[in-house]
Amino acid sequence: MSHASRWEYFKEIYARYRRADRKSRQTMLDEFCTVSGYHRKYALRLLNGPPPERWRRPVSRKRAPRYSAGLVSILAAVWAAAGYPWSVVLKALLPLWMPWVRKRFRLKPKMEEQLLSMSARQMDRRLRERKARLKHRRYGGTKPGTLLKHQIPIKTDNWSVKMPGFTEIDLVAHCGNSAQGEFAHSLNVTDIHTTWTETRALLGKGHERALAALDEIRQALPFRWCGIDSDNGSEFINWPLGRWCEEHKIVFTRGRPYKKDDNAHIEEKNWTHVRKLLGWDRYDTPEAVEAINDLYRHELGWWLNLFRPSVKLLKKKRVGSKLRRVYGPAQTPLERVAECEESDPERVAALKKLQSQIDPFEQSQTIARKLQRLYRLAHQRLSPRFSQMP
Repeated sequence: MSHASRWEYFKEIYARYRRADRKSRQTMLDEFCTVSGYHRKYALRLLNGPPPERWRRPVSRKRAPRYSAGLVSILAAVWAAAGYPWSVVLKALLPLWMPWVRKRFRLKPKMEEQLLSMSARQMDRRLRERKARLKHRRYGGTKPGTLLKHQIPIKTDNWSVKMPGFTEIDLVAHCGNSAQGEFAHSLNVTDIHTTWTETRALLGKGHERALAALDEIRQALPFRWCGIDSDNGSEFINWPLGRWCEEHKIVFTRGRPYKKDDNAHIEEKNWTHVRKLLGWDRYDTPEAVEAINDLYRHELGWWLNLFRPSVKLLKKKRVGSKLRRVYGPAQTPLERVAECEESDPERVAALKKLQSQIDPFEQSQTIARKLQRLYRLAHQRLSPRFSQMP
């Protein structure tokens, strides 16, 4: 039944309904709902309201779009070049990236002002369709170790450190569809206070290669390494790593078995810094490991630590039955490192100089090119991306 037909029927029944008694009105209301398909409450409002001649359908007033399609396309380009960050992070990185955005897209002053004044929620709305196209999945393959397990203290409380150097570490396996044989792993280390992250790739999980990667990461950090918190994998729970920590005066703790929330900080970085970029393919050759390390040591490490802001949870407070989380302002890891007195001032100055010389858009394109070359080094028969192809 069309809208015009329902409206004509309403005009015919309106006068009879107003003149009818209570019992007849009930019958007429049932008939009106059945014929028109209106909900009973809505039908009652129509029949008890003003006459059809005086009733007007509310006119929806649409505001003219404030942000042009060109401005949204520039926002989407920055969002893609930055690795599809959260809207709060995207808003925080725009002022940092603006010199290169201005140069690349030739922004007019009005468009630049609109871009910087756009709220994070508005960015979510403008990028909603593009976000719907992105998909991801994740899984893990850690096997618990038993050696030294009961001699390493368990840490289950929340981190409340006010200085850099206390970190969480984990391995991300690049085994593809098979966990047999020797394959590459990404050793991921993230600092709790500054969110500074360093990653290195190693072939296999032997303690000698793991210690060599840890030693390289220790020298790359712009502050002193004070503490390590790991899961219960045998690659970490072993005598060589324990002696290495004692030698460098690093506190060694672990989480509870099968409790990923105890290492929530590094689990997040495993996705954003490793899995999201390298995927689930299998890499099992020295050439692939060297290509991954070339990316970690240079473009990707600089891009994530110098140009990608992140937010930190400051506190949780109970409001009635709900738990409300309060986050601090979005900052890059370099900005947090620069604010710490414990950081190496010479390293911080060198990193700031490097930041001023690097174009983040060019870095993003270089990372994309290196990733494409890296994908060609994957073991095609045991990689899910290739095995699913016809």
